Amino acid sequence: MSNATLDAWHQMIEERNAGALDEVLADDAVFHSPVVHTPQEGKALTKMYLTAAIMVLGNSNFSYVREIIGESDAVLEFTAEINGIQINGVDMIHWNADGKIDDFKVMIRPLKAVNLLHQLMGQMLEQTG
Repeated sequence: MSNATLDAWHQMIEERNAGALDEVLADDAVFHSPVVHTPQEGKALTKMYLTAAIMVLGNSNFSYVREIIGESDAVLEFTAEINGIQINGVDMIHWNADGKIDDFKVMIRPLKAVNLLHQLMGQMLEQTG
């Protein structure tokens, strides 16, 4: 199933082009982190977190392995490996009527991967923030 929003998302991930987030995110986007207990509201914060995630996870072995796509939602399961730790997660994405992502939730497993990503994302956010 082809979808313009998801096509743009996949191209951005493939190219590791975080600058394209400006094109795909809605102004009222909300990011739900697997380690931050409050939603991160607004395009700027959502972009900051997704940029860090692209830099941390966007290595050569990151890949989406399954997609469940609805009319305005998708669940994208991914795998990656960092420092010998296997990471399995899902991106839960919702887009508005304009095709802009307005809600992005990430879930990660196992706990060892969550802890590693918490550390690496923290370092990346310090550098970019």
